[in-house]
Amino acid sequence: MTNPLFSSAPAPKHEVPTSSLDTLIATVARLRAPGGCPWDADQTHASLVRHLVEETHELIEAIEVGSRDDLLEELGDVLYQVLFHADLAAHTPEEDFDIQAVAARLTEKMVGRHPHVFGDVTLETAEEVSAAWDRFKAEEKPGRTSVLDGIPTGMPALALADKVLGRAEKIGLLDADEGFPLPIESEADLGPLLLAIVASARSQGLDAERALRAAVRDLQVEIRGAEAPTASGNAVDDDAFDAGIIAFPS
Repeated sequence: MTNPLFSSAPAPKHEVPTSSLDTLIATVARLRAPGGCPWDADQTHASLVRHLVEETHELIEAIEVGSRDDLLEELGDVLYQVLFHADLAAHTPEEDFDIQAVAARLTEKMVGRHPHVFGDVTLETAEEVSAAWDRFKAEEKPGRTSVLDGIPTGMPALALADKVLGRAEKIGLLDADEGFPLPIESEADLGPLLLAIVASARSQGLDAERALRAAVRDLQVEIRGAEAPTASGNAVDDDAFDAGIIAFPS
């Protein structure tokens, strides 16, 4: 029996979907093909960005507070975005790749970053894997010269701050074990404190997101400054870069 979702005539045997994922890939292709959905056909990578952001946030919410069905649905919505972008690329001459090429590239990357699983490297704990992760990535991307390379600057300021602080710890600019005099013992303590900071900023007409992003930029300058002597073969002066940007107002 003909599946009306894809065609008015039976598809050749080799094109018949063999799994639910194959069916979804065919569905995306049908929606974007001539005679499909005009809206889908009119989209570009750029026009879909806001939908990807929205769907990602909905998935995060499902993970944090949703049900099994919420998680199932939102994972599907994010997957749909990936398949949509891949189908776009498959029909864009200067891009010319499809979802199979995306999967092949990802498989290659995951195998390369897990030599303790697919090779002869021995790493027995999650901590050992984390310690070796940067080395695996450096071997994969030899053109990167800074620990900051690869961090997407469009991240929300709070997530960006966390990422950049982690890179500062990696080069010894910050001490990961150094405590700060704030009454924080759990996320239950942290949440209200962050909310209070934002409320205080808002009451004074300040933009907390912009302020934090500016502070992170200053920290990035310090990190690059700390890396520069190392790149030139000189020792880093421990007193020259103390991440002084992280401080309470005087």
